[in-house]
Amino acid sequence: MKRIFGAAILTTLMACSQAEQKSTEAKDSIKAEAASAKSQVSMKDQKKLEIFTNYVDLKNALVKSDAVNAKKTAAVLKNSLAAYEGCEPTAEIAQKIASSNNLDVQRKDFTALSADIIALLKNAEIEKGTIYVQHCPMANKGDGGDWLSTEKEIKNPYYGKEMLECGRVAEEIKAK
Repeated sequence: MKRIFGAAILTTLMACSQAEQKSTEAKDSIKAEAASAKSQVSMKDQKKLEIFTNYVDLKNALVKSDAVNAKKTAAVLKNSLAAYEGCEPTAEIAQKIASSNNLDVQRKDFTALSADIIALLKNAEIEKGTIYVQHCPMANKGDGGDWLSTEKEIKNPYYGKEMLECGRVAEEIKAK
């Protein structure tokens, strides 16, 4: 009888601790989702939206310090920029990134690419969501650098893991 009673208490305690653990995990995942809430962006001009989407893919590859993926995504971005009238010079910058295996060179060219794409998207007709213009004052040997993101949380493409959260939101481009 003592064994059955002891086993029942042990089972109850284990069930309670697992329920508490699941509750904590659920709260942690809700916090994580809220912290990295992404803005789903839609634009009237589908070509600009494609450029922005491809740009974000490149930015994310640079955040991960993945030169091979940055090279691939820059090639895709180059094609979408070349298809948009007036963006041919920006397509050439994307081609430079796509031609390099050196992460430092890719990040340096990313500065000029970002400036052009920010200028392009500042007057885009955004139907839904927010585009965050973010700035790192330390990028490019202290000259600074901007980039675009779909989330408010800073993930620095100029330094990756070295200084992932270095930067600030400089501007928000929102639906009108």
